[in-house]
Amino acid sequence: MTFDKVYQYNFPTIIRFGAGAIKELPAYLQQNGLKRPMIVTDPIIASLPFFKAIVNDLQANQLSVEVFSEIHKNPVKSDVYKGTEVWDNTSRDSIIGIGGGAALDVSRAIVLRVNHREDLFKYDDLIGGDVYVTNEVPHFIAVPTTAGTGSEVGRSAIIADDVTHQKKILFSPKLMAKIVFADPVLTMDLPPFITAATGMDALTHNLEAFLAKNPHPLCDGIALEGIYLIKDSIERATNYPDLESRSKMLMASMMGAIAFQKGLGVVHSLAHPLSSLLDTHHGLANAVNLPYGMEFNIVGFEDRFRRIARTLELKEETGAAVVRYLAELNSRVHIPQRLNEIGVKPEHIETLADLALADFAHPNNPKPVSREDFKQLYLKAL
Repeated sequence: MTFDKVYQYNFPTIIRFGAGAIKELPAYLQQNGLKRPMIVTDPIIASLPFFKAIVNDLQANQLSVEVFSEIHKNPVKSDVYKGTEVWDNTSRDSIIGIGGGAALDVSRAIVLRVNHREDLFKYDDLIGGDVYVTNEVPHFIAVPTTAGTGSEVGRSAIIADDVTHQKKILFSPKLMAKIVFADPVLTMDLPPFITAATGMDALTHNLEAFLAKNPHPLCDGIALEGIYLIKDSIERATNYPDLESRSKMLMASMMGAIAFQKGLGVVHSLAHPLSSLLDTHHGLANAVNLPYGMEFNIVGFEDRFRRIARTLELKEETGAAVVRYLAELNSRVHIPQRLNEIGVKPEHIETLADLALADFAHPNNPKPVSREDFKQLYLKAL
């Protein structure tokens, strides 16, 4: 595979992948009779030259563009409501999510809310809310600018309650983007820290999907290849980025998101409370907790870890070797090893354990996780 061409994959949605893919966006909108797109992004991306170039290109093709960027780095319900007000007040005909997980989650939640106006969390998948997603939704296009969450190929949005900080999942097949423009060039200027944190997020997705208890051989194969691509490219993408390493990371990120329809696990349930309570970057929260969560899962699942070790091409094909590799990889991409290095204090532990137990991810972990398990994992990582 070369990395300077645009390819098309249809899995699960249409993916235009490769350097320069973003240049196809204006023609795609015109071909589909869409003239008034609303772009949802975050405030940092909205200020960057590449984003302004995208907007200028759309406007040069006689397209009316409205930008909404008032979102938190860990999105909350009020972000979605504000974005819906912009939609209502500016007569838009489509939504383009441009950014990382936060922007794509908010854009997808706005897609839902446009024609579903009851309380947003009525549609929470964990309480069966997907059955209420019955109306049509606007034309939705996803453009990832990080290689981490893989939200561009997903069917769900994770949005937190402004007050309780508990994360909710909004899910429906209707929320899948009609098309994804995955252009690795848009990730080239990411700073090393964001590259590392989002890359470790993608690795966590692939690892937890492979270990998740629900049987899904298709996702297992995708997850293992995603693990291999990240092993092969994350250090270069972080420290000496080039088009090949960025392309492999972007592909592996999408693969992780496809694979985790099988489920996630203990690491995400450790990480989510850090984001909602302390506003920790999600990828960083996953990365720091990853070795500890993986170590918790080894006993009883040695064969699964043997296959992971083989994929990582480790000399010793054991779970312990996988955990050592993950800790060393964090160091090589300059991720902290301990929670106390990212603002977690002993007085946070009890609240974090409560939030982790209430989280949606760990029921799919290969082994059960109790509140005491969460508390001890946090203390070990502290």
